[in-house]
Amino acid sequence: MAIIRFGDRPFFRNPWSDFDRMRRELDALFQGGVPQHGGQTGATVFPALNVSADGNNIYVRAEIPGVSANLLDIAIEGDTLTIKGERETCSADDKLSYHRRELECGNFSRAVTLPTKVQVDKVQAKAIDGIVTITLPKAEVVKPKQIKVNVG
Repeated sequence: MAIIRFGDRPFFRNPWSDFDRMRRELDALFQGGVPQHGGQTGATVFPALNVSADGNNIYVRAEIPGVSANLLDIAIEGDTLTIKGERETCSADDKLSYHRRELECGNFSRAVTLPTKVQVDKVQAKAIDGIVTITLPKAEVVKPKQIKVNVG
């Protein structure tokens, strides 16, 4: 009698394998990845940014290389911070044939919801080496208050 391992049986097909494959691909999609079957990668969200906070401020750091500060528009409306601008690095040479093109040009816009209310009149932004740092002071009503406990 021949012994055949369970996985080597040619006629056996796991009925749940398609569901497992779909789950893996959906997980990769929601985590910002690309399914593993060799699909092309699309453009990522631009500009890439980090939002952090300490006790007094919210900090937004955005990577915007090649964009001059006078082409940036930073605005706050309600609890949404919007960064708009234009990147002018496109070459107008139509005779080129690209093998890989990841640097996009043209207008861009990125909106992010702020975690707390901020003092709009005290917001500061500075750009150094393609990194724009926006400092947003938290509103006084959301800053943590130290309460002293009286004994007796």
